[in-house]
Amino acid sequence: MSKILLIVAVFFGIAFVFSMLGMGGSQLYIPILYWFGMNFKHEAIPLGLFLNILTSGSAAYTYYKSGLVKVRLALPFALTMVVFAPIGAFLDFKVNVAYVILVFALFTIASAVLVVSGYKPKKKVESKKAEIILGVTAGSVLGLVVGFAGRGGGAMVVPILIISGLEPKNAAATSSFIVTIAAISGLLGHLPKAHFNIPLTIGCALAVIVGSQVGSRLMAEKMKPKAVKYVFAAVLFAVGVILLRDAITLLQKPH
Repeated sequence: MSKILLIVAVFFGIAFVFSMLGMGGSQLYIPILYWFGMNFKHEAIPLGLFLNILTSGSAAYTYYKSGLVKVRLALPFALTMVVFAPIGAFLDFKVNVAYVILVFALFTIASAVLVVSGYKPKKKVESKKAEIILGVTAGSVLGLVVGFAGRGGGAMVVPILIISGLEPKNAAATSSFIVTIAAISGLLGHLPKAHFNIPLTIGCALAVIVGSQVGSRLMAEKMKPKAVKYVFAAVLFAVGVILLRDAITLLQKPH
């Protein structure tokens, strides 16, 4: 029971932080569950994806009520990601996955630097046509890459939106919507062979819902733009460093 309480407490903190950035947290939920002894494929991944959906979905609901979600951009982005991810998995690209993850890492770290620097593009994505074009283009490319690399693309959504000119709060809100739909698609593929520990699942589900509600409400209603900027930069930088470590580890493995 103490192990379950520890996981629940940790996941509350993850949901609190990641909900403020429009991310679901599966990149932390899954390895933590695995480290605590769960089967990686049949237990850790399905539960991690389920908690990802609850975290981002709960946050997206809060952001939507606050009018922060760019729905015209989010819908085509999410749907094209869902469609193109299986295509990316099917295609046999002759590229080392480590290099793809390395690009993810550098792109995320660069986005953190841009946020701190106060970067503003000369032309923002504001019109209906521009939002749809960005959603379809970014969603299809990211979907292909995610499907090929076998990694979740949630960490990449926010940097793309920020570089496109969205304010941090709008980027977090819109990303939450996109990540939720993409994660639902991912979970459905793992459900047939998934095994859930019921007490752990219930405890973690309650923790991430509460954590994401507290985090998203703090972001939407209380945090000032300057504070949002630095929180974004810190977490994006941390995610980028983790991805960079993963890429270096894969490059060092003998082929």
